[in-house]
Amino acid sequence: MDSDQTDLIIFHKNLRIKDNESLYYGSLRQNYRCIYIFDPKYWRGNGKSVRQLYFLKDCLLDLDCNLKNLNSKLEIFRGDHFEFYKSLAENSNKYNLYFNHTTDINYYNAQHCKFTKIAAECYNVNIFKDFGVQRGAETNRNQWSKFWESQMNQKIHDIPMPNKYNKIKKELPTISLETFLKISVDTCEKDFLEIQTGGTEAAENLLSTFFTERCNGYRFKMSNPLDARDHCSRLSPHFAFGTISIRYVYQKLKNELLNSNYRIDLHSFKKRLHWHCHFIQKLETEPNLEFNSMHSMCDTLRSSENSELIERWIMGETGFPFLDACIRHLRKYGWINFRMRAMIMSFASYNLWQPWQKTSPLLAQLFVDYEPGIHISQVQMQSGVTGINLPRIYSVLKQSMDQDPKALFIKKEIPQLKYENLDDIHNAEIKSKYPGKVIDHKLSAAFARKEIWNIRKSEQFKNISKQVYLKHGSRLRRSIK
Repeated sequence: MDSDQTDLIIFHKNLRIKDNESLYYGSLRQNYRCIYIFDPKYWRGNGKSVRQLYFLKDCLLDLDCNLKNLNSKLEIFRGDHFEFYKSLAENSNKYNLYFNHTTDINYYNAQHCKFTKIAAECYNVNIFKDFGVQRGAETNRNQWSKFWESQMNQKIHDIPMPNKYNKIKKELPTISLETFLKISVDTCEKDFLEIQTGGTEAAENLLSTFFTERCNGYRFKMSNPLDARDHCSRLSPHFAFGTISIRYVYQKLKNELLNSNYRIDLHSFKKRLHWHCHFIQKLETEPNLEFNSMHSMCDTLRSSENSELIERWIMGETGFPFLDACIRHLRKYGWINFRMRAMIMSFASYNLWQPWQKTSPLLAQLFVDYEPGIHISQVQMQSGVTGINLPRIYSVLKQSMDQDPKALFIKKEIPQLKYENLDDIHNAEIKSKYPGKVIDHKLSAAFARKEIWNIRKSEQFKNISKQVYLKHGSRLRRSIK
């Protein structure tokens, strides 16, 4: 490489210095700049929200602090990728560009794809895999698990080299992190009570406490909304923003399994690391899943929306106490455990019979840990539109009795029900002033079940399902002949 060239390391969802390939290789000549592209249009996109922006603030502050220890700093470019390219083109300096590949919402994917193509005509562009997701034509579901294991077992990349000098003759139009925070984050009105702290230090602390104590009983406690908050790893937002690498966690986990007293629980956690990438792979392989059902015949299932029903659902005012408590908890803290997420989505798609394309972004906005590949894949699974997963209609009443038998969680989130009879709470038959039930849960479930199975029984449906499975299906329990 030309000694006059400057290495530009572009951050997106890899906000860490440890096990970050683009940063590691971009730092080797010790003449580099670290840039985060903040695109306001991206942050107004599908599923994005203020609460995620606040988590990002923590992540950027932590990253900047770690970069300063390397004689570098984080700079912010405010604009889209094309505007960033124009600023490069207007500058006479020579650049090498370094990225980690990211699977994201369609807006980002399109922006980044166009940018890398036009940038490659003028600059040396280096793109690295961030974790166990295969790209484009290289995707092979039959060999996917082997690929994932191989990725997870690769060497952890060292801390990058410190910055020695910078030969930039003309500055790019970036702003300091402090200025960016004042302009873009600190003026935003919070829409939450409390959310997790972002940054690598917070992620490392979570990992440590999970391995040493919190994982005790993980297999069972992760289903209960009261217990799950403490006994789940709570690493999901850190994976979503890349403050810690999944490969790093995987290898730490393998070592922990050698001597841990909680090996059964940790094996359960290990499976979820695998599923993390498995679901993201679906969106990487087929980006239009953000808008279209995985099984094409399912897009005709729910043809109209009811804005009033959707509003009561997303505000936690459905008249079903356990469901409402889960949504209200999510609205306050930006997180709820997986089973409750599945129940919330199942209710919207089956009982309320609303199009998942309308409810999915609203739900995504509430998650601090919104990861498009996982969220969209799960939304479609819980809506019965994949064609390769059997429909599962959660009973909100059964979940209430199973997961919160004493209604402790319900009463915590809905204090007005503190003195209500337990049976009335679990059966959603509240006699005091409380929102009435939006639907009859039994009749609505029966209707949904009939509609779903009517479409699934045709030969055309089954033939399309086979193609969906070839493209997206897990091979852990099945094989292609």
